[in-house]
Amino acid sequence: MTTRGVLYVHAAPRALCPHVEWAVAGVLGVRVNLDWVRQPAAPGTWRAEFSWQGQPGTASRLASALRGWHMLRFEVTAEPCATAEGERYSATPDLGIFHAVIGMHGDILIPEDRLRAAMLRAHKGEADLESELSRLLGKPWDDELEPFRYAGEGAPVRWLHQVV
Repeated sequence: MTTRGVLYVHAAPRALCPHVEWAVAGVLGVRVNLDWVRQPAAPGTWRAEFSWQGQPGTASRLASALRGWHMLRFEVTAEPCATAEGERYSATPDLGIFHAVIGMHGDILIPEDRLRAAMLRAHKGEADLESELSRLLGKPWDDELEPFRYAGEGAPVRWLHQVV
């Protein structure tokens, strides 16, 4: 069974670009040469995106391979398939990494235990429920990444396939 997804490197310093390609190649098992374009939302950085196809879990492996670089902003998505829900990973230098399970209609699916924990923190007065739910939905990551997403409209996309 395979799934498809997209890697969006929203902003990377030029010196980091080849390292991103090597990390992605290590996960996909094929040589990767991304089409890097300047990122106007953060002068001095570059962006790239491409679509991939691979086994379920490829998105998490891509996110894990990229998460160690503090100056990198990226997102990885995977479509749901017959054996797995979809996924979305978002990462920013300030917020770290966010993971969401995505249902077949594109909705974020929040596990019951995470909702209960958010309600408990709100009940104890440690946080307000709206802020907790906003974080569970990835809103802080969306807010930070939105200028980078908008700046990337019209960027080239290339399909890569994982060797299975």
